[in-house]
Amino acid sequence: MNGETAWAVYEARLRRVSNHIHEHLDEELDMDRLAEIACLSSYHWHRIYRAIYGETATQTVKRLRLHRAAGDIVETDLSVSEIAKRSGYPNVQSFNRIFKAAYGMPPARYRKEGSHTLFETNQRKASHMFDISIRTLRPTELVGVSHQGSYMNIGKAFEQLFGTLYARGQGRPDMRMIGVYLDDPNVVAVDKLRSFACVEADAPAQAPLERRTLEGGEYAVLRHKGPYAEMHKAYQWLYAEWLPMSGRKLRDTVMFEEYVNNPRDVPPAELLTDINLPLV
Repeated sequence: MNGETAWAVYEARLRRVSNHIHEHLDEELDMDRLAEIACLSSYHWHRIYRAIYGETATQTVKRLRLHRAAGDIVETDLSVSEIAKRSGYPNVQSFNRIFKAAYGMPPARYRKEGSHTLFETNQRKASHMFDISIRTLRPTELVGVSHQGSYMNIGKAFEQLFGTLYARGQGRPDMRMIGVYLDDPNVVAVDKLRSFACVEADAPAQAPLERRTLEGGEYAVLRHKGPYAEMHKAYQWLYAEWLPMSGRKLRDTVMFEEYVNNPRDVPPAELLTDINLPLV
């Protein structure tokens, strides 16, 4: 088996592992079982996984469960104990401790005081606190993986994207990460939402990769700081408050998000996302 063939095998096997993790977050994920899914020895597969994804499988599981938990806290009325159980934690105390370490406050307080509440409680103040700029962007060539379903779960497509790129020797840590969103979640059913996890690249696009192009032109750009689970409030404010006050009109092309830093490298409170709204 030559090197190119070997990496193709690793790509397929680790894609199975990534899919299994995303589809079984509610269950106990045994590392030996993941090794079986990868068809690799428990000694080697951890090292290969980390080389491809930049973190251990245990770190991936923890990050994804906390990400989903933050979404449940912000968007649902589930109790903290229900969310803790769903996230795989044996008791509320351990969940509170781990959540606070990642998000800066325990979950009950986060529900009441997280930065998403700024958009709800003081929209006038928000207009001064959140950075809106008008930028003229060039057309951008992208390579991406399609995703259907909740936008909160697009991380699965990003992991498949980067796993594929690195396995093929095309990945770089400085690639611009961009999410393209095709549907309005207030109109389209969650399971029908279409999006693409992309990087800026002029690389071959063999399956599962696809090519897309972002149109150039003027965009209103909102710089959001904080967990991805909170961004839907920023969208509401951007459309309901900023757009009418600005006097601008929307252009008939896709909007997109650019992820300025990486959730593997910084805590959720430090995540930076540029929301790009196309303007006439």
